[in-house]
Amino acid sequence: MHKIIKLAKVMLKIHSRDRQAIFFSVFFPLVFMFVISFASSNEAEPIELGIVNNANNALATDFIASLESTRLFNITHGEASPLREELSAGDKSVVLILPEGFQDNRAPVDLTVLIDAAQVRQVGVVLPILEQALVSVERSLRNTEPLFSLNIEDVQSRTQRYLDFVVPGLLAFSIMNIAVAGSGFNIVEYRRKGILKRLFVTPIEPRDFIGGLVIARLLICLVQITGLLLAAIFLFNVIFVGNLASIYIFILFGTVIFLSIGFSLGSIAKSQQAIIAIGNLVTFPQMILSGIFFPIESLPELIQPVANLLPLSFISSGLREIAINGATLAELIPDIIGMMLWAVLTLFLAIRLFVWKEVAA
Repeated sequence: MHKIIKLAKVMLKIHSRDRQAIFFSVFFPLVFMFVISFASSNEAEPIELGIVNNANNALATDFIASLESTRLFNITHGEASPLREELSAGDKSVVLILPEGFQDNRAPVDLTVLIDAAQVRQVGVVLPILEQALVSVERSLRNTEPLFSLNIEDVQSRTQRYLDFVVPGLLAFSIMNIAVAGSGFNIVEYRRKGILKRLFVTPIEPRDFIGGLVIARLLICLVQITGLLLAAIFLFNVIFVGNLASIYIFILFGTVIFLSIGFSLGSIAKSQQAIIAIGNLVTFPQMILSGIFFPIESLPELIQPVANLLPLSFISSGLREIAINGATLAELIPDIIGMMLWAVLTLFLAIRLFVWKEVAA
């Protein structure tokens, strides 16, 4: 154990000097969070509605006021010809013409709506609101009460943004990238520089070397993931409903699994170019299939069973359930069992494939 701790300290010092690697390991997740947060914070622009009020009476004023009460419209008043030109130029989305006969005379009145029917959103949204406003005016004129009404009860539920959904998956993705790059690339680099050959003639055994590297990379990964967590909470206002201690248990499991995968890949690869290619073959499919950016349930049914068995899927689904739904560890037993099986398998492969001097066959 003394040798493992000694090696871990040495490897921590080596990594602390590689500031470029530290920066880029957290750069992508932070940028991705910023982009999603910026995109999701932009509310839909109001629809530009031009109104030609040829009626100029109290009824028309009340009708226009009911339309102005909704934030859906940005209403401007004007004459028919200029507003029609603005509609043709794209400066207006809808033009509503209130005729002179728009008054309480108990006779049917036709209102003219100028709209580009190709704009499906405007047609589907604007017309129902105009019709509802007209129904309200008609009820007021006839002194009739609606047959049905809606009782709205505010349950103060938590509004989930896409950023809230993607951040747990992004943390899992970062764990995979940091761990695989930190172990696989290091093994290849140490072999290329002859460091492993020198260690071969020392009393250090493979389990000591791997143990020291695992501890060092585990601490590095925990620090970097903690930084991402703090950024998500304090910079992007992401709320983690569940227990943070449970989140760190999944982070620990994920780090061990992907460090071991990185060791295995580093033992097989013969060069830095090879470890990049092999690493992409392992990480890229998991990035797509493990529910990082969209739910696994949205994948074709034929692929879902395979996707659910990937190591990153157990980690990302567990982190998401804890963060969004406040799930406890007892409720995530299937994910924990899956991570434990992957941890045992990948650790076995890492130790079995590791060689000091040659590349594993």
